[in-house]
Amino acid sequence: MTEASWGDGAMTPDIDWRMSASLENVPRGESDLAEVTSLAGAVAAWRSLDAAHRGEAVLTPERPVMIDGVSFAEFIGEGIAALAEQMPPSAIGRRNDH
Repeated sequence: MTEASWGDGAMTPDIDWRMSASLENVPRGESDLAEVTSLAGAVAAWRSLDAAHRGEAVLTPERPVMIDGVSFAEFIGEGIAALAEQMPPSAIGRRNDH
């Protein structure tokens, strides 16, 4: 028999920042190709965009991410900002470990 946990950790399990993710609707030179990288790398790339492109960006993780008890299969614009708030500083150094 296992014990259930109903604390904050049950609502938001640890996010795997190394999973694959694509960042779309952002300019990449002359094209608008999606970038596939780690989730941490996609969030870092989103942070480097100007406000207009941040609002249009679409981030799709390899598998859904749970935040505050809600599962997200895709993040758009300011939804990515909410995800970025969850990223610990230690994930930044691992962003390209994929």
